Amino acid sequence: MKKYIAECIGTFVLTFLGCGAAVSLGCGTPEGGIAAVVGTAIAFGLSVVAMAYTIGGISGCHINPAITLGCLVTCRISFKDFIGYIVGQVVGAIIAGTALFALYPGTGLGANGIGAGCNGCWCTALIVEAILTALFVLVVLGATHKTNDATGKFAGLAIGLSLILIHLVGIYFTGTSVNPARSIGPALFVGGEALANLWIFIVGPFAGALVAAILWKLVEPKE
Repeated sequence: MKKYIAECIGTFVLTFLGCGAAVSLGCGTPEGGIAAVVGTAIAFGLSVVAMAYTIGGISGCHINPAITLGCLVTCRISFKDFIGYIVGQVVGAIIAGTALFALYPGTGLGANGIGAGCNGCWCTALIVEAILTALFVLVVLGATHKTNDATGKFAGLAIGLSLILIHLVGIYFTGTSVNPARSIGPALFVGGEALANLWIFIVGPFAGALVAAILWKLVEPKE
Protein backbone atom coordinates (compact mmCIF):
# COMPACT_ATOMS: atom_id res chain seq x y z
CA MET A 1 0.00 0.00 0.00
CA LYS A 2 2.92 2.36 0.66
CA LYS A 3 3.89 2.08 -3.00
CA TYR A 4 0.41 3.04 -4.16
CA ILE A 5 0.25 5.99 -1.77
CA ALA A 6 3.68 7.12 -2.99
CA GLU A 7 2.44 7.00 -6.58
CA CYS A 8 -0.61 9.04 -5.58
CA ILE A 9 1.58 11.70 -3.96
CA GLY A 10 4.03 11.76 -6.85
CA THR A 11 1.34 12.11 -9.49
CA PHE A 12 -0.30 14.87 -7.47
CA VAL A 13 2.98 16.81 -7.39
CA LEU A 14 3.60 16.31 -11.12
CA THR A 15 0.09 17.37 -12.10
CA PHE A 16 -0.22 20.23 -9.66
CA LEU A 17 3.17 21.80 -10.35
CA GLY A 18 3.35 21.03 -14.06
CA CYS A 19 -0.19 22.03 -15.00
CA GLY A 20 -0.13 24.84 -12.46
CA ALA A 21 2.95 26.29 -14.14
CA ALA A 22 1.28 25.94 -17.54
CA VAL A 23 -1.76 27.93 -16.43
CA SER A 24 0.22 30.51 -14.47
CA LEU A 25 2.58 31.15 -17.37
CA GLY A 26 -0.22 31.17 -19.96
CA CYS A 27 1.20 28.28 -21.95
CA GLY A 28 -0.59 27.97 -25.28
CA THR A 29 -1.76 31.59 -25.30
CA PRO A 30 -0.38 34.46 -27.40
CA GLU A 31 0.55 36.29 -24.22
CA GLY A 32 2.63 33.39 -22.93
CA GLY A 33 4.80 32.94 -25.99
CA ILE A 34 7.95 30.84 -26.10
CA ALA A 35 8.87 31.66 -22.50
CA ALA A 36 5.69 29.99 -21.27
CA VAL A 37 6.39 26.89 -23.35
CA VAL A 38 9.93 26.58 -22.02
CA GLY A 39 8.82 27.30 -18.46
CA THR A 40 6.09 24.68 -18.61
CA ALA A 41 8.46 22.07 -20.04
CA ILE A 42 10.99 22.76 -17.28
CA ALA A 43 8.28 22.59 -14.60
CA PHE A 44 7.19 19.11 -15.69
CA GLY A 45 10.76 17.87 -16.00
CA LEU A 46 11.85 19.19 -12.60
CA SER A 47 8.73 17.74 -10.99
CA VAL A 48 9.78 14.30 -12.22
CA VAL A 49 13.35 14.79 -11.01
CA ALA A 50 12.15 15.87 -7.57
CA MET A 51 9.79 12.93 -7.21
CA ALA A 52 12.31 10.43 -8.59
CA TYR A 53 14.64 11.19 -5.70
CA THR A 54 11.76 11.40 -3.21
CA ILE A 55 9.70 8.26 -3.86
CA GLY A 56 11.95 6.38 -6.28
CA GLY A 57 13.13 4.09 -3.51
CA ILE A 58 9.54 3.32 -2.50
CA SER A 59 7.64 2.74 -5.74
CA GLY A 60 10.14 3.39 -8.51
CA CYS A 61 8.38 6.71 -9.18
CA HIS A 62 6.29 5.78 -12.20
CA ILE A 63 3.70 8.55 -11.61
CA ASN A 64 2.45 7.74 -15.10
CA PRO A 65 0.17 4.86 -16.17
CA ALA A 66 2.06 4.57 -19.46
CA ILE A 67 5.31 3.87 -17.60
CA THR A 68 3.49 1.39 -15.38
CA LEU A 69 2.17 -0.40 -18.48
CA GLY A 70 5.68 -0.52 -19.93
CA CYS A 71 6.97 -2.05 -16.69
CA LEU A 72 4.16 -4.62 -16.71
CA VAL A 73 4.91 -5.72 -20.28
CA THR A 74 8.64 -6.00 -19.51
CA CYS A 75 7.84 -8.07 -16.39
CA ARG A 76 9.14 -5.54 -13.87
CA ILE A 77 5.93 -5.39 -11.83
CA SER A 78 3.03 -7.73 -11.09
CA PHE A 79 -0.50 -7.25 -12.40
CA LYS A 80 -1.64 -6.52 -8.86
CA ASP A 81 0.85 -3.65 -8.60
CA PHE A 82 -0.13 -2.51 -12.10
CA ILE A 83 -3.71 -1.97 -10.94
CA GLY A 84 -2.68 -0.44 -7.61
CA TYR A 85 -0.23 1.96 -9.25
CA ILE A 86 -2.75 3.20 -11.80
CA VAL A 87 -5.46 3.71 -9.18
CA GLY A 88 -3.03 5.69 -7.05
CA GLN A 89 -1.87 7.76 -10.02
CA VAL A 90 -5.37 8.65 -11.20
CA VAL A 91 -6.50 9.53 -7.68
CA GLY A 92 -3.45 11.77 -7.23
CA ALA A 93 -4.12 13.53 -10.53
CA ILE A 94 -7.79 14.10 -9.69
CA ILE A 95 -6.83 15.60 -6.33
CA ALA A 96 -4.39 17.87 -8.14
CA GLY A 97 -7.11 18.81 -10.64
CA THR A 98 -9.39 19.70 -7.75
CA ALA A 99 -6.73 21.92 -6.20
CA LEU A 100 -6.00 23.62 -9.52
CA PHE A 101 -9.69 24.23 -10.15
CA ALA A 102 -9.97 25.84 -6.72
CA LEU A 103 -6.98 28.08 -7.42
CA TYR A 104 -8.04 28.94 -10.96
CA PRO A 105 -11.87 29.06 -10.72
CA GLY A 106 -14.18 29.47 -13.67
CA THR A 107 -12.39 29.47 -17.02
CA GLY A 108 -9.01 30.24 -15.44
CA LEU A 109 -7.86 26.62 -15.58
CA GLY A 110 -8.45 26.51 -19.29
CA ALA A 111 -6.91 23.74 -21.40
CA ASN A 112 -3.54 25.32 -22.04
CA GLY A 113 -0.57 23.08 -21.51
CA ILE A 114 -2.48 20.35 -19.66
CA GLY A 115 -2.32 17.77 -22.43
CA ALA A 116 -5.94 18.13 -23.45
CA GLY A 117 -5.94 20.07 -26.70
CA CYS A 118 -5.38 19.30 -30.37
CA ASN A 119 -3.61 21.74 -32.66
CA GLY A 120 -4.88 20.00 -35.78
CA CYS A 121 -6.79 16.75 -36.38
CA TRP A 122 -7.22 14.05 -33.75
CA CYS A 123 -5.15 11.67 -35.85
CA THR A 124 -2.09 13.92 -35.64
CA ALA A 125 -2.56 14.33 -31.89
CA LEU A 126 -2.85 10.57 -31.43
CA ILE A 127 0.33 9.89 -33.41
CA VAL A 128 2.30 12.61 -31.62
CA GLU A 129 1.25 11.34 -28.20
CA ALA A 130 2.11 7.75 -29.13
CA ILE A 131 5.56 8.62 -30.51
CA LEU A 132 6.53 10.94 -27.67
CA THR A 133 5.32 8.46 -25.04
CA ALA A 134 7.24 5.64 -26.72
CA LEU A 135 10.43 7.69 -26.58
CA PHE A 136 9.83 8.68 -22.97
CA VAL A 137 9.03 5.15 -21.75
CA LEU A 138 12.04 3.81 -23.65
CA VAL A 139 14.27 6.25 -21.75
CA VAL A 140 12.70 5.18 -18.46
CA LEU A 141 13.14 1.47 -19.17
CA GLY A 142 16.74 1.96 -20.23
CA ALA A 143 17.80 4.39 -17.53
CA THR A 144 16.39 2.23 -14.73
CA HIS A 145 17.58 -1.15 -16.01
CA LYS A 146 19.52 -3.30 -13.56
CA THR A 147 22.62 -3.31 -15.79
CA ASN A 148 23.00 0.47 -15.48
CA ASP A 149 24.91 0.29 -12.20
CA ALA A 150 27.35 3.03 -13.19
CA THR A 151 24.70 5.51 -14.31
CA GLY A 152 21.67 4.33 -12.35
CA LYS A 153 22.03 7.06 -9.73
CA PHE A 154 21.42 9.63 -12.47
CA ALA A 155 18.30 7.91 -13.84
CA GLY A 156 15.95 10.48 -12.29
CA LEU A 157 17.88 13.33 -13.86
CA ALA A 158 17.97 11.67 -17.27
CA ILE A 159 14.24 10.97 -17.19
CA GLY A 160 13.37 14.51 -16.07
CA LEU A 161 15.52 16.10 -18.76
CA SER A 162 13.95 13.82 -21.37
CA LEU A 163 10.50 14.96 -20.30
CA ILE A 164 11.56 18.59 -20.76
CA LEU A 165 12.67 17.85 -24.31
CA ILE A 166 9.47 15.92 -25.05
CA HIS A 167 7.35 18.84 -23.85
CA LEU A 168 9.30 21.29 -26.01
CA VAL A 169 8.34 19.21 -29.04
CA GLY A 170 4.80 18.22 -28.09
CA ILE A 171 3.29 21.35 -26.55
CA TYR A 172 2.68 22.84 -30.00
CA PHE A 173 0.62 19.83 -31.09
CA THR A 174 -1.26 18.68 -28.00
CA GLY A 175 -0.03 20.57 -24.95
CA THR A 176 1.88 17.30 -24.29
CA SER A 177 0.45 14.65 -22.05
CA VAL A 178 2.39 11.37 -22.48
CA ASN A 179 0.62 10.57 -19.19
CA PRO A 180 -3.05 9.50 -19.06
CA ALA A 181 -3.43 10.21 -15.34
CA ARG A 182 -2.30 13.82 -15.47
CA SER A 183 -4.65 14.45 -18.39
CA ILE A 184 -7.60 12.82 -16.64
CA GLY A 185 -7.30 14.93 -13.48
CA PRO A 186 -7.54 18.44 -14.99
CA ALA A 187 -9.83 17.39 -17.88
CA LEU A 188 -12.57 16.37 -15.44
CA PHE A 189 -12.74 20.00 -14.30
CA VAL A 190 -12.04 21.74 -17.60
CA GLY A 191 -14.78 19.77 -19.37
CA GLY A 192 -15.82 20.61 -22.92
CA GLU A 193 -13.14 19.98 -25.55
CA ALA A 194 -10.64 18.74 -22.97
CA LEU A 195 -13.01 15.99 -21.83
CA ALA A 196 -14.07 15.16 -25.39
CA ASN A 197 -10.42 14.74 -26.43
CA LEU A 198 -9.44 12.81 -23.32
CA TRP A 199 -9.51 9.46 -25.10
CA ILE A 200 -6.59 10.61 -27.28
CA PHE A 201 -4.45 11.14 -24.18
CA ILE A 202 -5.28 7.68 -22.91
CA VAL A 203 -5.06 5.63 -26.10
CA GLY A 204 -1.99 7.44 -27.50
CA PRO A 205 0.26 7.07 -24.43
CA PHE A 206 -0.77 3.46 -23.82
CA ALA A 207 -0.04 2.58 -27.45
CA GLY A 208 3.31 4.31 -27.22
CA ALA A 209 4.14 2.46 -24.00
CA LEU A 210 3.46 -0.88 -25.67
CA VAL A 211 5.74 0.01 -28.58
CA ALA A 212 8.49 1.11 -26.18
CA ALA A 213 8.20 -2.13 -24.19
CA ILE A 214 8.48 -4.22 -27.36
CA LEU A 215 11.49 -2.23 -28.58
CA TRP A 216 13.18 -2.54 -25.21
CA LYS A 217 12.68 -6.31 -25.15
CA LEU A 218 14.47 -6.46 -28.50
CA VAL A 219 17.58 -4.66 -27.23
CA GLU A 220 17.48 -5.44 -23.50
CA PRO A 221 20.90 -6.55 -22.19
CA LYS A 222 20.79 -9.79 -20.22
CA GLU A 223 23.89 -9.17 -18.13
